[in-house]
Amino acid sequence: MNGHLTADQLGDLRAELERQLARLQRSMKFTEEAVRPVELDQTAVGRLSRMDSIQNQSLSRELQDREVARLSQIHGALSRIDRGAYGTCVECGEPIVFERLFVFPEAPECAACIP
Repeated sequence: MNGHLTADQLGDLRAELERQLARLQRSMKFTEEAVRPVELDQTAVGRLSRMDSIQNQSLSRELQDREVARLSQIHGALSRIDRGAYGTCVECGEPIVFERLFVFPEAPECAACIP
């Protein structure tokens, strides 16, 4: 199905997805540390420091949500490559142009079908 992509293009896109996956997995380890419960020991830190910690934790949770979504997108793209469906829009079935995949290798849809 991904016949509109050359073997070199497909190889380059797979390699980029794998690089992004490795980078994301490293980032997710740090994010996991940042979302651990905030210590509420009154003697350890002041009230403002605790508030900052809680706010930072909230931001880290939002980052974690985005990372989980991105992880799913990358795994989906790699799965489509394995199935031979990569580069075909999941909405309309038309080929996704290489230039779009080059910029967004995890893209499941063509530019015309972007929600």
